[in-house]
Order: sequence, then structure tokens, then C-alpha cells
Amino acid sequence: MDIQKELIAEYDREIAITRKMLAAIPTDADLSFKSHPKSMSLGRIAGHAAETLTEWATSVLTLEKLEFPADHKFVPYVPESVAALLAKFDKAAAEAHAALVAFNPADWDKNWKMVAGGQTWIDSSKYETFRTWVFNHAIHHRAQLGVDLRLLGAKIPGTYGPSADEMPS
Repeated sequence: MDIQKELIAEYDREIAITRKMLAAIPTDADLSFKSHPKSMSLGRIAGHAAETLTEWATSVLTLEKLEFPADHKFVPYVPESVAALLAKFDKAAAEAHAALVAFNPADWDKNWKMVAGGQTWIDSSKYETFRTWVFNHAIHHRAQLGVDLRLLGAKIPGTYGPSADEMPS
């Protein structure tokens, strides 16, 4: 099995599924909507799902370490509109895809770290980081986005098959 070929194919499938989910957000939706007080806003969860599969993927593929100083002020991405979200997603997805295609398969065993304020949060192989913190992490947040879409009355696109909204009544 050519693991690189398989990962590229899986990445392309997850990008397509995520884009369908992001595009399902109604253009007039209130991006500050929260399904629960402890939940991220609709705009924040959509932005995070988009970044995880794109910019995060590029970081894992092109860097050995992502390090933030103790005084780093994280500013989460919250799109101004669905159109802005999709434009940013499409651009970042193309960049991540190119990085994955160019990635040397021999480098999957190399270490990757994320450190924030001197505390190590991730210290694993690039392969394990990519599988867990790109694919699985994105799928997790995409599911959270689906809950918000359902609560807003939006139709949910199929992911690994048709959704209930795509099935005949």
C-alpha cells in the first residue's frame, strides 16, 4: 500500500466534505449563535473546523515545531461572512494539499511538537499528529458544526453517505 497516496486521497475527501458542511451555513446566519453557553459560536466553530484541516495541516507538514511564547495572545479566527470563510478555506486547502503532495513520505516518522508558554501540548510523530490533530480533530469540530446547523434549521449535507435531509421522505 502506498500510504502517501492513501493519505492524499483521504485528505481530498475530508476537504470536500468539510467544504460542503461550511457551505451549508446559511448566508444570513448569525455567526455569533451559540447552541450552548459553553459552546463556541457558530462562526468560531466553522472557522476552527476550516483551519484545522488546512492551516494546521500545513504547519504539521512544513514545520518541526510550532511554538508560542508565554505572552502570546491567541486571536481565534471568526469569519465575517460565509463567503469570506469559504474563500479562506479554499485558498488554505490548496496550500495544504500542495504541501501534502510535496511531503517526503520518509518524514512521517519525524517528530513534531507544539509548545505554548513553555508547556508541551503535542510531542509525537508527524504521522500521528496528522492523523489525530488534523483529520480526527477536524471531523470532531465538523460534527459540532452539524449540531449548530441542525438547530438553525439548515439542511445537513451528507458526509460518508446521504444525510437524513438528502433521503426521500
